[in-house]
Amino acid sequence: MTSSLTNAQYDLLRARLQDEYASITTKLEQNENMGRLDSLREETGELSMIDNHPGDAATELYEREKDYALLEQEELHLVRVEAALAAMENGDYGVCRSCGISIPFERLDAAPDSLYCVEHSPRQSIAGDRPVEEQFLAPPFGRSSLDEHEYNGFDGEDAWQIVESWGNADSPAMSENRDVADYGHVGIEAEENDGFVESLESFLATDITGRHVSIVRNSEYDKYIHSAEGDSYLQDDDSFDEEEY
Repeated sequence: MTSSLTNAQYDLLRARLQDEYASITTKLEQNENMGRLDSLREETGELSMIDNHPGDAATELYEREKDYALLEQEELHLVRVEAALAAMENGDYGVCRSCGISIPFERLDAAPDSLYCVEHSPRQSIAGDRPVEEQFLAPPFGRSSLDEHEYNGFDGEDAWQIVESWGNADSPAMSENRDVADYGHVGIEAEENDGFVESLESFLATDITGRHVSIVRNSEYDKYIHSAEGDSYLQDDDSFDEEEY
């Protein structure tokens, strides 16, 4: 199938491609390959970067990485423009290379370097490549989070909660708890018991023999007594012997 472009449309697209080609080549020449030819030593003023941590030259390193990305983008754009101009010379411009159907002018007007129709455009597929580290870090806290295994010991999530209790950059609006109203409850599972699982464990204490049991009347003790599960014998005596019960 031949292209459905008119001569006027064809000439317009050729002129735009030629302008893009001149603009890209000029840009690459004026920017000296986006700084690729300059050494990082010249930018930082250091005689050698070997003895420095990358963080000591973070800005320069970031700008160099960005320059490389922009350079690759411009070079890819130049390759596509050159391919489109070559297609014009060969007489097959405006026809999809995959299915042979004529490419609408509206698509070519938006992207003159297009050589494929919308359906067969190779750039419509989003790359699914992800760093391999993400497989190790999922679920959150990696393999050190053992909540799903009904593990009540100290795990990776507990370690993070301790560090997080000293403060972070989150605000109450960023908390996973939608009802949080203050910074004291911003952290992950901030409402869970700290250092104990059952409320009884926080106010029952024993001596070294484990026979003499005493009661610490804390907030968990008050909640326990006023709840349906509270035992009346805990209200009267400060201590008791396990042999009596």
